[in-house]
Amino acid sequence: MADQMTPLALPFHGHAVTRAPHMAQAAAEGVTFESAYCNNPLCAPSRAVFMSGRLASRIGTYDNAAEFRAEIPTFAHALRAGGYRTILSGKMHFCGADQLHGFEERLTTDIYPSDFGWTPDWDRPDERQDWYHNMSSVIDAGPCVRTNQLDYDDEVVFEAERKLYEIVRGRDERPFFMVVSMTHPHDPFAIPREYWNRYEDATIRVPRALPPEALDPHSRRVRAMCETDQTPASEQQVRDARRAYYGAISYVDDQFGRLRRALAATGLDEDTVVVITSDHGEMLGERGLWYKMTFFEGSVRIPLVVHAPGRFAPRRVPESVSAVDLLPTFLDLTGTPPLPTDVDGRSLLPHLDGRGGHDEVLAEYLAEGAHAPIVMIRRGRWKFVHSPADPDQLYDLRADPDEVANLAGNADHREVVAAMRDEAAETWDLPALHRAVLGSQRRRRFVDAALRTGARTSWDYQPETDASRQYVRGHMDLDTVEAMARFPRVNGGAQALRES
Repeated sequence: MADQMTPLALPFHGHAVTRAPHMAQAAAEGVTFESAYCNNPLCAPSRAVFMSGRLASRIGTYDNAAEFRAEIPTFAHALRAGGYRTILSGKMHFCGADQLHGFEERLTTDIYPSDFGWTPDWDRPDERQDWYHNMSSVIDAGPCVRTNQLDYDDEVVFEAERKLYEIVRGRDERPFFMVVSMTHPHDPFAIPREYWNRYEDATIRVPRALPPEALDPHSRRVRAMCETDQTPASEQQVRDARRAYYGAISYVDDQFGRLRRALAATGLDEDTVVVITSDHGEMLGERGLWYKMTFFEGSVRIPLVVHAPGRFAPRRVPESVSAVDLLPTFLDLTGTPPLPTDVDGRSLLPHLDGRGGHDEVLAEYLAEGAHAPIVMIRRGRWKFVHSPADPDQLYDLRADPDEVANLAGNADHREVVAAMRDEAAETWDLPALHRAVLGSQRRRRFVDAALRTGARTSWDYQPETDASRQYVRGHMDLDTVEAMARFPRVNGGAQALRES
């Protein structure tokens, strides 16, 4: 799992500049979903949806500081109950005291906070919070020697790789399910020269920008929130940001290749299903927008590849699916019983088997920059975006993949808009959802202010390391330790000599 990695910037989705040979090979050998979406274009709510198979509005994970409640079943709970060893290495942006959500092992801490400090304030929607995105990630983009994101992702991949070798050397015979979640290519857009130099300025296309007056109201709010007009980026800064982002994709690809080599070296690749995805996309300056937080393709689309050549023939799936579908898919792939609760996703197994499947995505945005809930329905050729606070948007993605022409006010599409509005009203009680979001924000802001008074107790995950159980220790049987220390194992050894 990468962070903020749009498929529109990946070579196996037609991008002519980026280089990601390891992921591209997996896509060529696997099932590639050409129209996969997140269900909420923001980190924490998108990941809660991924884990639970339920829309964010139904579990209360409205934004990047909303608690992911411990009572909500996840695929990690289901797989663990079904006999799997469940492991997380890297970012999952869990907010609240439960930092495991069914994972038996968590190998690293998170890179982002687990508290309520980033709670939006719809009571004062036009007041900019100091933790919002701004344009510094673009204005300061370029090559670097080191970043905290590199520190984090290097640790994430090292711990995951080491765990794979530990699994194959150990005595735990359970199958494993591991999530390896990096923070790249998320902004800030800074990357070492090794990756920066894989690209050239001349190959970096300047994004297509729209004049502010041509933007929809939510896009204008996002620009104001990010101070896009107050601190505009030059054309060179825009090129630098995109070049660094492409370099970060190559970095992610190298890490993915490292993990695939570990799977191959251990023989685990023969019966391991590998999934490539992201939590949401990145606008990269298209339409004058950066980061995510909108329902335009760059923001809401995600890569989705399922690599299991011995099980599924390579193919490309054109139907629209989403991250909420992954939980039931994981349960189907592993033969795990369903959760004791309804889920909003539908298994992708029919798509993987080549038997067709559903073509529908429901998505929501309930966080900063919005004045009211914003929802999206994606089906067939249509994308419909609706909010009580804003005019409707309707795009025909077959005829208009760049989403230039909003057809919602076109008399020829009146029936489509009416049907989509009716469906949105049946799917979401938007007035009630608005009240629920406001209530949650008010409670969390109060709790956060209270917890910042006096001594503070952190919810941030602290990885547990017991040095008495590492490497070689006096209470361990030396022959057992040495037998488990090496892969492949060597027959014979000291015990065999003694027996002879």
